[in-house]
Amino acid sequence: MTHVHDLAVVGGGVHGATAALFCARGGMDVALLDRGPLCREASGVNAGTLTMQMTRVALIPYAMKAHAMWASAPQWLGHDVGVVVCDGLSLAFTEQEAEILTFRAGKRREAGAPISIIDGKAAKRIEPGISDEVLIAGHCEVDGYANAYLTGLAYRNALLGAGVSLHENRRVDGVDVGDGGFTLSTPQGPLRARRLLLAGGVWIEPMLAWLGVSLPIKTLVNQLAVTERVAPVMRTVVGIASGLLSLKQYAHGTVVIGGGWQALGDRERGGVELVPERLVGNMRLACHAIPALAGARLARAWAGLEAETRDALPAAGPVPGVPDAYVCGSVHSGYTSGPYIARLLADRILGSEPEMPLFPIDRLLRPEAPEGTDA
Repeated sequence: MTHVHDLAVVGGGVHGATAALFCARGGMDVALLDRGPLCREASGVNAGTLTMQMTRVALIPYAMKAHAMWASAPQWLGHDVGVVVCDGLSLAFTEQEAEILTFRAGKRREAGAPISIIDGKAAKRIEPGISDEVLIAGHCEVDGYANAYLTGLAYRNALLGAGVSLHENRRVDGVDVGDGGFTLSTPQGPLRARRLLLAGGVWIEPMLAWLGVSLPIKTLVNQLAVTERVAPVMRTVVGIASGLLSLKQYAHGTVVIGGGWQALGDRERGGVELVPERLVGNMRLACHAIPALAGARLARAWAGLEAETRDALPAAGPVPGVPDAYVCGSVHSGYTSGPYIARLLADRILGSEPEMPLFPIDRLLRPEAPEGTDA
């Protein structure tokens, strides 16, 4: 007789891996399937930033909880993911940027983020490496970054330790819904489970289509770059008011540069081609913020996918009309808040009431669902 798992999780990024981990620790027989290695899509190729200053206002309370989870990863995950907790600065160079920064920082502060507005001199005392041209800066003491590459290694060890049946490099081609639960079709044969969690990031759209649910998911193709190892040029996480820059320097000397500059690609093909002029623009902006970076050489650049719903808030909750099916993911800047949102959903799957509300997708299935706005 075919074994029937309590829960099958499709998608091995931060959302899927965290939910699988907590459900297994809660006593469930869990299978986790991913078409490739664990955490090697969006969760493994992003900039690793853990920041409040690029987080949507509605997600600030969740991101604060998740930041605490990242900071204590060795305790609950059992393994280190290279988390560094440090100050974060968002810089404004013009009066217009200062106005935008002040407004957005105020909204995030109202939502619970400890962000204050400081002048350029005060920002320079916190981060001596920044430009002398900074007018004001948003300063947040709850910031930092992780090593995204280590994420998969840490989760793999934790999942196996919790008894999760881990199926890397096992693609799911479809799902049949029956009275006894779900049958997942894979090249290696079917896998059965009483409950189903779809946590496939940008692939949540085609995954939900297996269940007859149409949910558009926007695919962003973000360009990122890393420098050679250089002498210390910064000690904080640095961004700018426009949101087009993310900078941090790792202990071994490399500087990771991001900010959402778009490459060419899509969900099916992934990141196909970098756009040179956008890469140059990103580097110029980085050197404008941290002048000493002008002497560094670029070592590598790549593109990573990011998923976003219509209102830029998570898809996290039950799948309407399909009992015992759930979805989790598609969070803009989801690396920061992902672990906590996935843990909340795990509580729901285990039959407990989550301590904070989830983000059911019913709102996104109505034609009048609003477009996302940022504050």
